[in-house]
Amino acid sequence: MFKKGLFSVTVLIFLISAIGTCFALDMGNDRKGKYTYRKVYKACNARGEVDSAKPPISPDAKTQAQWTRAFEKKDFADFGCKAEWDALSADELADIYAYLYSHAADSPSPAKCK
Repeated sequence: MFKKGLFSVTVLIFLISAIGTCFALDMGNDRKGKYTYRKVYKACNARGEVDSAKPPISPDAKTQAQWTRAFEKKDFADFGCKAEWDALSADELADIYAYLYSHAADSPSPAKCK
């Protein structure tokens, strides 16, 4: 009886952690997002559209709710470099969103682009 209960609890913990992992993947990878966000502006700078390869908007420029609204509306006009933003895949956008959201002004670890 004890072994059956222990097995059931182990399976339940595994299922809960697997479900949690699935939901975490929907947000994207913030490390990849940081790289992709910077890559967008390097390409834009190489094309001559912007003066600096440094992204113009730091993650801490907005709150988490503001980043969520911007990405839900797919409103990237403030970022400039329209051609590069239009070329991004859904996964790349999710990664950039994860980066900006995770380091927003009201997040536990706000960050500026360096």
